Amino acid sequence: MATTVVYKDLPSETMTEVSRFINRVGNTSVIPSKFTGEDIHADLIRNLIKVQHIHRGRVTTIVTVKPYVCNAYNTLHGGAVGAIAEIVAIACARTVVNKDKELFLGELSVDYLAAAVNEAEVIVDASVVRSGRNLTVVTIEFKLKDSNKLIYLCRATLYNMPVPSL
Repeated sequence: MATTVVYKDLPSETMTEVSRFINRVGNTSVIPSKFTGEDIHADLIRNLIKVQHIHRGRVTTIVTVKPYVCNAYNTLHGGAVGAIAEIVAIACARTVVNKDKELFLGELSVDYLAAAVNEAEVIVDASVVRSGRNLTVVTIEFKLKDSNKLIYLCRATLYNMPVPSL
């Protein structure tokens, strides 16, 4: 079991405040039992995503924010935003990239402009910006369904790798 190392020159008040902060922002919601197995994290996120439209170079989905993906402020956790963005970006890229190429995420940037609260419905709209032989760039916009307010803006760079033949 790991122990916490505290440097001698660190004031005890600082250590106390850091511990309180970490405990305060921890997520206390219970993850549904159907999502507690090994390698289940992707299913946990995919369960939130409902596909609305699929066109060449464009995918639109609806995400309903659930308590198990909220942070201590009762808003969609930043890690969940990134996971949703990755899944939707790969799905969008698949509409233009041949099946004989494997896709993997090389870079993902996320701008957090506002927040989606628990039980909010969010429109996630992905569009291919560029697709070439070696990479595909996708933008992903997250907007609140009721107000159309832009809350997160993402850009994913996906690398296209030919599947090796054995």
